Amino acid sequence: MNQMSRGTLFTHPSPPSDTTRIAVVSASWHRDIVEQALHTMRAEFARGGIDDSRIDDYAVPGAFEIPLHAQRLARSGRYSAIVACALVVNGGIYRHEFVATAVIDGLMRVQLDSDVPVLSAVLTPRDFHEHEEHRQFFSQHFVTKGAEVARAALGTLASLSRLERASA
Repeated sequence: MNQMSRGTLFTHPSPPSDTTRIAVVSASWHRDIVEQALHTMRAEFARGGIDDSRIDDYAVPGAFEIPLHAQRLARSGRYSAIVACALVVNGGIYRHEFVATAVIDGLMRVQLDSDVPVLSAVLTPRDFHEHEEHRQFFSQHFVTKGAEVARAALGTLASLSRLERASA
């Protein structure tokens, strides 16, 4: 199987350039939970050499609005990568699987159409209930996912940079 070890991808990425900018687009639903990813993402980016002043956060009403904002941010030419964050839960009106699929498909389309990496911390739990146990569990889960998506962004930027140098 063609797999890279975790260390190969994340341990030795080349440092980001001084022009690297990251946009984070996050849904406002369950903001107190989703923002946990934003905090750890910023810390992880800082460890990877991207100063907090080069990270812009855009809050949108819900997850469904994320792909359009990601598209506009990608088209702006200002960002090296875009990260999406949301907690998509079954609210009874729309099937949360439908919303999550539409968001992820939209983000992939933005990435492929714009050539700007678009990464996702859009999470869709099978079960989420508004009680303290679930709120605490998913808050902690977003802490983990924030760090993971930041490392994935850093690794992707480093990998794309290597590809550009190899083809130059």
